Amino acid sequence: MSSAAAPAPYFRQLLAGRDFAHANQVAGQMVNFVYLIGDRAAGECVVVDPAYAIDELVRIAAQDGLRITGALATHYHPDHVGGDLFGHDVQGIARLLELVSVPIHCQRAEAPWIQRMTGVGASELALHDSGDELAVGATRIRLIHTPGHTPGSQCFLVDDKLVAGDTLFLSGCGRTDLPGGSARELYLSLTQRLAQVPDTATLYPGHLYDPRPSAPLGEVRRSNPMYSFRNLDEWLEQSGAAF
Repeated sequence: MSSAAAPAPYFRQLLAGRDFAHANQVAGQMVNFVYLIGDRAAGECVVVDPAYAIDELVRIAAQDGLRITGALATHYHPDHVGGDLFGHDVQGIARLLELVSVPIHCQRAEAPWIQRMTGVGASELALHDSGDELAVGATRIRLIHTPGHTPGSQCFLVDDKLVAGDTLFLSGCGRTDLPGGSARELYLSLTQRLAQVPDTATLYPGHLYDPRPSAPLGEVRRSNPMYSFRNLDEWLEQSGAAF
């Protein structure tokens, strides 16, 4: 007698300014996605890139019968983890830690940047290397270090879903002209470090910069102009104008 298939992970995509943080004009302009990922049976989830209206995010998880047991940070920018965003104070992980005592999972290279941006202490951060896996109940999340947009940018693979932060969008990629950015590293992240993720996965980006909130990764690789460069030299020649 065959065993029943394991239940699918709990996975929820939330758009700032639409699904939460309705009254926050900055959130509406930045169109950030936040993700809740976990295990309904265990009653646990983690939140990816909590920045705006943190109290609302905790309530949304609770309404789904889940408690937040951690946060995953794709990178240090304030619209993803909180801090000073063009003179606006974004709540971020500092507010989350006031509500729940949970680890903030980040790539080792991103830790000092997150501390400077948010003011959280080193003891609040759980440092990871590429390939680490985080268990949330029965749900497993693989952490993939994808530097380029920032030194410690990371993506998360959950079954057939790739949560890519600002590393890769449906029709573009993260800019590399901000502190810590590297066009060379981003090229390697897109073409080599993410090569382990199959075309059959679905890409879930960090912002709604496309009419679609997600798309098959194979389709993105065929249509995204960031994959049209033939080699690193061509990429570097065009990177200043392209992103």
